[in-house]
Order: sequence, then structure tokens, then C-alpha cells
Amino acid sequence: MRHLAFVALLASLTALAQDEAPAPRFIAAEGDDESRTLDEQVQDLKKLAVDLNRDLFLLEEELLFPANTQVAIFVSMDVGEYFALDSVELKLDDKDVSNYLYTEREVDALHRGGVQRVYVGNLRAGEHELIAMFTGGGPNERDYRRGATLSFDKGIGPKYIELQISDRENRMQPEFVVREWD
Repeated sequence: MRHLAFVALLASLTALAQDEAPAPRFIAAEGDDESRTLDEQVQDLKKLAVDLNRDLFLLEEELLFPANTQVAIFVSMDVGEYFALDSVELKLDDKDVSNYLYTEREVDALHRGGVQRVYVGNLRAGEHELIAMFTGGGPNERDYRRGATLSFDKGIGPKYIELQISDRENRMQPEFVVREWD
């Protein structure tokens, strides 16, 4: 549906651009100038389409997830010697909201300091509970499944929550921390 709206908007902008754009100047003696001018117009339209797509994406996010009801959940990882992440499952108020299966490249990006947004949605103000289930390989190459829970109060304005996976050196175990960003 989003693509149809984008195509319709792009078609109307193209028609508008043709009406308002000055007629291309062609030099009869050289065919290269003619094609160069046409190429420049095509490149300008491509840039306009990319800019329009970005603006439409931002508008869609604002409409679907208004700031006063928005909740976003992120995953980050520190070191990761004791845990090899495979997947994350999220439940908000006992409803499955996200299941994400990681590739090696994504896990590598998390190890290098990346932060991934795994969920964005709307929540009414009030008390809520987040349950995150982490699945992967634990110490001694055993399958590992561990959960973390956070009860939080959603007020007016956006709420940002981080699921952080880190190593607990003294126990040689992974640690899963869920915390709210201010």
C-alpha cells in the first residue's frame, strides 16, 4: 500500500516537474549535449524520488507511532564471550510483539557497539510488563535460553527500553539487563 501511494505521488511530482521545469536546451550540432541534458534531468528526478521517499517514511512513522504513545525497544551487546546470540523474543503485556532471528553479521555488528531497534509500537499510558527471551549458545557450547523482565510505567511521551547482553566475568556467565532510557 505504501508503494502504491509512493508511485502515485511520484507520478504527480514528475508531471508537475515537467510543467514547471524550463524546456531543456539542446544544441543541434552535438548529440552528446542532448543526452547529457536528459541524463541530468533523470538524475534530478531520481534524487527527488529518494528525498520524497525519505520524507514519506518519516511522515509514516509520525502518523503510525505518535510520540505521546510510542515505545521502542533496542538490543545491544557488550563483549559476548559467554553468549552467542541466536534470537530475541519480546512480549508486552503477555502479547507476542516481536521475534527476531540474528545472522552472524548482525551479531558481529552488535559486538562492535551497534544497537538494533527490534520493536517500535504504541502503548497507552499506565503500567506495562516487558518479557524478553534470549536464545543462543551459552558457556561450554550448550544451548542457552534466558529471560529478563521489566515492569515499567508508560507516561506521556515516548518510552525507550534497552535490552543489554553483557558478560559477567566473575561467574563466567552472560548477563541480561533490561533498562529504561531517560
